[in-house]
Amino acid sequence: MSRYHRRLLKHCRLSPGRPVHLDRLDPVGAHLERWVLPGEAPLKVRAEGLLEHSRMELAHQQERLYASASHAVLIILQGMDAAGKDGTIKHVMSGVSPQGCEVHSFAEPSREELAHSFLWRAWQRMPARGRIGIFNRSYYEEVLITRVHPELLAEEGIAPARRGAALWRERYEDINALERHLVRSGTLVLKFFLNVSKAEQRRRLLERLERRQKLWKFSLADVRERRYWDAYQTAYEAVLRATSTAWAPWYVIPADDKHLARACVAAMISGSIAGLPLQPPTGPFPSPAARARARRALLRS
Repeated sequence: MSRYHRRLLKHCRLSPGRPVHLDRLDPVGAHLERWVLPGEAPLKVRAEGLLEHSRMELAHQQERLYASASHAVLIILQGMDAAGKDGTIKHVMSGVSPQGCEVHSFAEPSREELAHSFLWRAWQRMPARGRIGIFNRSYYEEVLITRVHPELLAEEGIAPARRGAALWRERYEDINALERHLVRSGTLVLKFFLNVSKAEQRRRLLERLERRQKLWKFSLADVRERRYWDAYQTAYEAVLRATSTAWAPWYVIPADDKHLARACVAAMISGSIAGLPLQPPTGPFPSPAARARARRALLRS
């Protein structure tokens, strides 16, 4: 991992146990501009340059990951509606081979999923060694949306008497234990919170509503959930504080500027995979004589 990547990770990383106040964190990312390719060009141009460079590097690192088959990578993207999760996946992962990567979006759980532990459906989709798994939302929804709307816990069989502070503490502990197990088993866990402002979210939702080519992304549910903005901010602050650990820290990405956010996420992913102790396959490979015979056979065919 380069010195550049280490600094970028350090600036976005939430220290374990650190109190989080989202209203004090800059969603524009002015403090990160100096880490996005130095030069006199506008920030958008420099961010796009960093994104392109990081995509090429990520393609190389994915090939190393796939060939070594010793580690897996789990990327978790969380954020408010319209924070840019879909766009980040599209632009950051566009150069990655689909053969070694899976994207999972966690919508409303099915009846079968509700009948299991809240971590069960995510566990079924964890990436195998050699592969990259991307969670668009994740098991963290079970300490976010269910905390803002505790009535949803009834579908999980959680009695009203258990829907208190102890339940959330227990779920944080379970999440931390799961991620520690993943890391110990060779999975790199990268968790990104896309921090979008309320004003920018409104602008993006209006754009979806008013532009025909984006209308398919518009949902009335997004407008309804916007009324719970403060409750979600409180829930996120609690989650980030309780589950940013030494083995799986959270990275807070300023998301009002899509170009900056995508460039930072791409650079951090490629740099983090580059830092893994990946070793190329050691064989057994065909002997020189066997390779010579194969070459002659191919030339004759």
